Amino acid sequence: MLPLDPATSIHLRSVPKSLPRLSDRKVRTENSACTPAIVALGTSTGGPKALQEILPVFPRDLPVPILIVQHMPPGFAGPFAQRMDSLCSLTVREATHGEAILPGVVYIAPSGLHMRVERNSGSLAKICLDPHPEDSLHIPSVDGLMKSVAESYRDLAMGVILTGMGTDGAEGMKAIHAQGGLTIGQDEATCTVYGMPRACAHLGVLTRVVPLSQIPGQILQATHYRKRA
Repeated sequence: MLPLDPATSIHLRSVPKSLPRLSDRKVRTENSACTPAIVALGTSTGGPKALQEILPVFPRDLPVPILIVQHMPPGFAGPFAQRMDSLCSLTVREATHGEAILPGVVYIAPSGLHMRVERNSGSLAKICLDPHPEDSLHIPSVDGLMKSVAESYRDLAMGVILTGMGTDGAEGMKAIHAQGGLTIGQDEATCTVYGMPRACAHLGVLTRVVPLSQIPGQILQATHYRKRA
């Protein structure tokens, strides 16, 4: 059976020595004016368990795609995607280079490749996979994904940061926030490791901070999901 947290043993070097508490920086509480067209989600230590809790909650007809960077050792992303697909109403798969990004599909970045979004005017967005830059602390990089989503979708982007060690995702969430997109962070109480969300809170780039169990509701509410009869 696939371990719930294969990333735990490989990110100790990325733990920041000190990060301010959430209360040290003001968290924005205003609502985004636009309806998100895509969700970029980043997580690391504790992420597989967290994703297993929230992804099965989403309906099959979710009106947006979800792109996920989960820090994992080589060989884990594919089996993890298959396992999640068996548990979810949504389609969950390991992303492939050049494929179109469709609503109601969850794309998990392969281990050892950066996942970015490319969107040309008048065309569907597509997945771009690339090993460069090879000197990144994490491959795939949450920052890389989120920055590309911010650039391609601007205020139609939504960023979600979950449990994890280190600071990967902070700059990406900052980019989405700067474009007027919605940014959601998991709260400290429900994180296995409150590193990545805390780094975003430190920068003051989180629209909302909520428990893990509320993440699906935040996405459904933001995308104005209405259950079909």
